[in-house]
Amino acid sequence: MTSSPAEEAIARAHREEWARLVAGLARRFGDLGLAEDAAAEAFVAAVERWPRDGVPPNPGAWLTTTATRKAIDRLRRESLRDVKHQAAQMLSDDTPPEPSGPVEDDRLRLVFTCCHPALAMEARVALTLRLLGGLTVAEIARAFLVPETTMAQRITRAKAKIKAAHVPYRVPAADDLRERLAGVLAVIYLVFNEGYLSSAGAGLLRADLTEEAIRLGRLLHTLLPDEGEATGLLALMLLIDARRAARVSRAGELVTLDEQDRSAWNRALIAEGHALVRERIAAVAAGDGQAGRYQLLAAINAVHTDAPSAHDTDWSQIVALYDRLVRLDASPIVRLNRAIAVAEVDGPDVALAEVDRLGKALDGYHAFHAARADLLRRVGRSSEARTAYDRALQLAGNPAERAYLTRRRDQLVS
Repeated sequence: MTSSPAEEAIARAHREEWARLVAGLARRFGDLGLAEDAAAEAFVAAVERWPRDGVPPNPGAWLTTTATRKAIDRLRRESLRDVKHQAAQMLSDDTPPEPSGPVEDDRLRLVFTCCHPALAMEARVALTLRLLGGLTVAEIARAFLVPETTMAQRITRAKAKIKAAHVPYRVPAADDLRERLAGVLAVIYLVFNEGYLSSAGAGLLRADLTEEAIRLGRLLHTLLPDEGEATGLLALMLLIDARRAARVSRAGELVTLDEQDRSAWNRALIAEGHALVRERIAAVAAGDGQAGRYQLLAAINAVHTDAPSAHDTDWSQIVALYDRLVRLDASPIVRLNRAIAVAEVDGPDVALAEVDRLGKALDGYHAFHAARADLLRRVGRSSEARTAYDRALQLAGNPAERAYLTRRRDQLVS
């Protein structure tokens, strides 16, 4: 069914304006719950009014004005102290906000607020994905491999804890930035991942999210140019996003790395990513700490994007980089990705043995079953491969992935 111009405008405004709207409201009112609720109410008003009255010339400004009024109405209804005076001042005050930290960007202020040390790491990331990225609770739950109800409770508790602890809406002082960096990097990377491989919906990609994550990554790199992991994350996202145009076929099917048309890759992004990786290699060689998780992942992707074809990939180097990564992060997903690389060096039998040891931890993860299915196919165990493909299809939420998995399953020799 074709969308109306108003529906398309609302969808576009949600992609482009949600984060700015929530972040701006949070700065003005100092209440994350109020900011999110007022933003949501503004979009409800747009759904009601834009089809009737027409799309306003400046949708972002319309949403900001409407959300601000909704927030002020909420404050009045709750009869907060001096609310009438405060509300009138908030409504008429068009002066620029006071500086609130070393980064003058509302969205990064919101990230640092949500990544406050008072919250558990999972809650920091989940809350920011909801408030900054505009992801649904279901999408965030998929990213964390937890039930939707669990994630909803986690986000609600996180907002309540921030309110109860009177966490300020600001970027921390320069001396405290690095303490909070790990949570911020995790937020940005998970926003990027949801855009790079959308967990649900009609499309494989959500370019609005990948572009927003890269924008935030660039700002963070500008803020902390000597911070290796911030540089590594930016390089990683650039090298992955460079392959975007080759990741989906004309038929809407996922195209895996070994089958991609490398002439469609964005060479400018690859060059920028490679330069950042070389910068970090030189810094580590000069004694500037050890390469962290994002730097190693960026180096792995640099090897992939440096190869003119899948056949020319230096898989031994990739395995060696994964060996270093496992020493930092021995999570099941890292070990799964290492096993996939091992298959190209030591053969699918060796890799399959490693993958099978991860079955208990990753049984609910579709990529585990897809990888296992491919290895079973390569060693000639077609019946077991078919079962594994079926399990991957049960778990995969993205239609492009499902189309790819279906084709691979149907190509199996009985």
